[in-house]
Amino acid sequence: MKARTLKKDKVNIITLGCSKNMVDSEVLSGQLRAAEIDVVHENAKRDHNIVIVNTCGFIDKAKEESVNTILEQVNLKQKGKLDKVYVTGCLSQRYRDDLEQSIPEVDAWFGTMELPLMLKKFDVDYKAELIGERLLATPQHYAYVKISEGCNRTCAFCAIPLMRGNHLSRSVDDIVKEAETLARRGVKEIMLIAQELTYYGLDLYKKRALPDLLKRLSDVPGIEWIRLHYAYPHKFPMEILEVMKERKNICNYLDMPLQHAADNMLKAMRRNITRAEMEDLITGIRETVPGICLRTTLITGFPGETLDDVEELKTFLERQRFDRVGIFTYSHEENTSAYSLVDDVPANEKQRRAEDIMAVQQEISYEKNQEKIGQTFKVLVDKKEAGRYLGRTEFDSVEVDNEVIIQTDKKLKTGEFVNVKIIRAYDYDLEGEVV
Repeated sequence: MKARTLKKDKVNIITLGCSKNMVDSEVLSGQLRAAEIDVVHENAKRDHNIVIVNTCGFIDKAKEESVNTILEQVNLKQKGKLDKVYVTGCLSQRYRDDLEQSIPEVDAWFGTMELPLMLKKFDVDYKAELIGERLLATPQHYAYVKISEGCNRTCAFCAIPLMRGNHLSRSVDDIVKEAETLARRGVKEIMLIAQELTYYGLDLYKKRALPDLLKRLSDVPGIEWIRLHYAYPHKFPMEILEVMKERKNICNYLDMPLQHAADNMLKAMRRNITRAEMEDLITGIRETVPGICLRTTLITGFPGETLDDVEELKTFLERQRFDRVGIFTYSHEENTSAYSLVDDVPANEKQRRAEDIMAVQQEISYEKNQEKIGQTFKVLVDKKEAGRYLGRTEFDSVEVDNEVIIQTDKKLKTGEFVNVKIIRAYDYDLEGEVV
C-alpha cells in the first residue's frame, strides 16, 4: 500500500446521459488538466486510481444505468483497484440524500452546478479563464457547445428544471471565445445545445439573442458547420431562419422536440401549443428555408393517452414527413406535475406504441433517403470502422441521425470534407462514392 500512495493520481471520468453532461465532463477534465492532474475519459486501460461518475437522472432507464455504474465502481474500490469514487451530475443533484445513505462507499457527491466544490477534492481552484479549454470526449473535429444551463419551462413530464435549475444564458462573448479556442484545436463542426435554445438571451439581454449569437459564431474562422439542437416550438423566433439562410456554415438543420400531436396530450403535457399552431410553424420554417432537415422527438404512453391519440400522432407524421424522429416512452418522474396523474399505460404497451409509431417513420425515412440517390453531398468524415469510412451530411447530427457509408480507394482523413455521390439508400443510412 505504501508504494500505491506514492503513485501519481490518474482520474477517469465516466459520462452517462446527454451531450450536456458530456460538455460538463469535458470542462471538468480541462480544469484538472490545467492543474497538471492526469485525466482521461472512459479509460479502457484501467490504470487510473480515481473515478468520477457523471450521472443522468432523466428517466428510469437512465437512472438505473447510473446507479449500476456507481455500484460497479464502488465494487472496484472495495477490491482495492480504486482509491476514490466521486459522483456528480443529474442523479446526484436530484437524489443525493437517498444515495448517500444507500451507497455510503462513495467518497463524495456533487450536484450539477458544484464543479468548484469538486475541484477542491483535488486541491484545485476553478479557473474561469479556461473558456474552451476542454479535453474533448468526442473526435477532435466536432464538439458540443452549451449556450445556456437549466430551463424555465414547466412541461409536465420533465424533471430537468429540478436537476439543472432555471434558465441561465452564457454571454455571447464567452461562447464565441470558446468556439475560437475549439477552432484553433481543429474543431470544424460545433453543435449548439441547451435545454431550450430559443430562450437564449432573454435573461441576459432581455431579448431572444440566438440570431445575434449565430452571426457571431458563423464569423469564427475554421468553423465550417454550426448545428442547432433542442429548439422549443412555442414563440419560435423566426429570425433564426433568416440567419440560417444567409450564412452558409449554419447547417440547414433544426432539432425541435414536439413531444406529441394530439391537442389533449399537448395540453396535458403543458406544451403551450396546439397541433394547428405546430403545423403552421413547420410550414413557415420550410417556406423560409427550403430543403431544411427537421428532426423532432416524441413521447408515447403519457398518462391518459389513448389509441386514438396514437393514431393522430401517426397521421401527423405521415402528413409532416419529418426527416428524423426519435421517441421516448413516458417515465413517471417524482416532483413533476404529471406525477399526480395516474401512470395508466403499462410499460409493454408504451413500448408497443413507440414501435408502432417508429414503423411509420421508418417508411418515411426510407422514402426520403431513396430520393437522395444520384445526388452529391458534402460529407464530413467521422471515422473508419470495419475497413470503411463513415461520415455525415449537413442534414445529420452525431449518433442520432443517418450515416453515409463512403466508398473510395483513397485514404481519407478523419475530419475532412469530401463530396459523395449517393448510390444506395437504406432506412436510416446512405451509401456513396467519393467524386
